[in-house]
Amino acid sequence: MAKKATARKSAAKPAVKPVTVGKAAAAAGKAAAAAGKPVTPAGKPESRTALVRRARRINRELAEVYPYAHPELDFVNPFQLLVATVLSAQTTDLRVNQTTPGLFAKYPTPEDLAAANPEEVEEILRPCGFFRAKTRSVIGLSKGLVEQFDGEVPGRLEDLVKLPGVGRKTAFVVLGNAFGRPGITVDTHFQRLVRRWQWTEETDPDRIEAAIGALFPKSDWTDLSHHVIWHGRRICHARKPACGACPIAPLCPAYGEGETDPEKAKKLLKYEKGGFPGQRLNPPQAYLDAGGRPAPPLGTGAG
Repeated sequence: MAKKATARKSAAKPAVKPVTVGKAAAAAGKAAAAAGKPVTPAGKPESRTALVRRARRINRELAEVYPYAHPELDFVNPFQLLVATVLSAQTTDLRVNQTTPGLFAKYPTPEDLAAANPEEVEEILRPCGFFRAKTRSVIGLSKGLVEQFDGEVPGRLEDLVKLPGVGRKTAFVVLGNAFGRPGITVDTHFQRLVRRWQWTEETDPDRIEAAIGALFPKSDWTDLSHHVIWHGRRICHARKPACGACPIAPLCPAYGEGETDPEKAKKLLKYEKGGFPGQRLNPPQAYLDAGGRPAPPLGTGAG
């Protein structure tokens, strides 16, 4: 009986804690990585089946950490989401959310923005950076919506990417979050994390999209994008990831690249994980119910 009890105890789910990689295993892992092969957190070459299982488990773990994950751009309709996503290039969602209320108050429809004075739009968009190029894009896509789609945002990828300033990433944000059609959003956070986790070695966004899409059922794609992006913004940062506070550390082959001390790692956490406001002025109720705080409006000195 004692042996059976011990066996049952050992079969229980282990506590989430960082993996210790031995020198030999680490050397083997480096050799495998150099050869272009994925490795496990223990440093062993990883089979395709093992990769799929690990990737899906990471997504499940992140879904528990971020059950309220959502697009961090404020919007009330597909047009607003489309414009906000275009504006989010090379700036933060917070800065876009602080800027778009003024834009949409003055130009609430594609028809309004299509007929706008570019100089007036530039002044509104100045805080977003690259405001001249972004002005051309949002006025251009608005004209495209009016001329080609009767002022309505189309719900098909092939139509969206015809609009000025709209690529696949932007199109999938709109399709997934405004139309409920699955898509993978390959932004800078997503690219960085899926390579850090050794889900793929691809660097081209379209190739990354295809590689990651092959690891997950299509129904998971939109939420997967949210989970990965939220994790990249809050814990798995580019320069100094908070490894010691990471809930998926045992599944990560890059554990140790960042701060491993739990207390020091906690100080690196951002947004609601670090006790700070999020990026939306008007976040979903589920986020607020989970303790998240809305971002401050433009002009308050924040962001």
